[in-house]
Amino acid sequence: MPDIGDITGLQKAAILVITLEQTVASEILKHLDEVQIEELSREIAGMGPATQQLRDEVVGEFYQLALARSYADEGGWDYAKNLLSKSLPEEQAKKIIEQVNQTIQSAPFSFLQKAESENLLTFIQDEHPQTIALILAHLKPAQASEILVGLAGQKQVEVVKRIANMEQTNPEVIKEVERGLEHRLSAMITQTFEKAGGVETVAEMLNLADRSTEKSIMEGLEAEDPDLVEQIRRLMFVFEDIMMVNDKGIQSMLKEIDNEDLALALKTASQDLKDKIFKNMSERAAQLIKEDMEYMGPVRVSDVEAAQQKIVDVVRRLEETGEIIIAGRGGEKDLVV
Repeated sequence: MPDIGDITGLQKAAILVITLEQTVASEILKHLDEVQIEELSREIAGMGPATQQLRDEVVGEFYQLALARSYADEGGWDYAKNLLSKSLPEEQAKKIIEQVNQTIQSAPFSFLQKAESENLLTFIQDEHPQTIALILAHLKPAQASEILVGLAGQKQVEVVKRIANMEQTNPEVIKEVERGLEHRLSAMITQTFEKAGGVETVAEMLNLADRSTEKSIMEGLEAEDPDLVEQIRRLMFVFEDIMMVNDKGIQSMLKEIDNEDLALALKTASQDLKDKIFKNMSERAAQLIKEDMEYMGPVRVSDVEAAQQKIVDVVRRLEETGEIIIAGRGGEKDLVV
């Protein structure tokens, strides 16, 4: 087996997969499409034994690349390059920077990542909702949300509906959209099918939008597709997000929840969430819930999730009526201190 500098990316991927534990490797494969999995499987089947040194080098390179991408996500690509240059030997840092830079530049609509949201909104707001949906699905949720908020009301609904129902998009379709923008901007795209959009993307966008925009979009969707609205709502606010509710809101929530449901729901809750809820109860009430949890014994995960969903529904209803405020959901700006 040659050294790491002489093998292809596909060979490196094959070595990585056979080196990792099966459970970890299977999680990685879940993010690949059928064609990629077939190519990788074929490579694994035909490859010879890999030395331990080569395995270590491949895993090390993968780790450094993943670290570099996390730096870029946290502080931007300039921040990542600066950090890598300071923390790695010059040649190694240069190599990692080149590899990550290639993947960033090859991402669909990567040329839009650097554009100001306001300018980008002006640029695409008159496009067809399907075109806007395709673009937003490939942007980071925070940027996509800013653009979504700026769209006209009915177009917001049309765009969200299309993103939610979007699955794999043929790269030729992406190329065609980008060609239409070439007289103003240029871009490169990946040659593989891109998994973008979906209900999760919509939920993440709307979580970052202000409350009035979210409400307007959801009401518009409700008339056309109530099932889709429910799917989005369930993803927008999950049980652990109760951490974002202030103490007064927690107390209002507790008034409407049965102790049995609360004890069951807290079985899998984080310690921070348990502490937050218990501190908003009387010492005696908190002790009773703790005892119920202790003596409850093994419970079905589905029962815990059902109890948690009941509580989430209560929180959502109280937010709708303005009785509680969830941090980061736009209600804070309506407060007078």
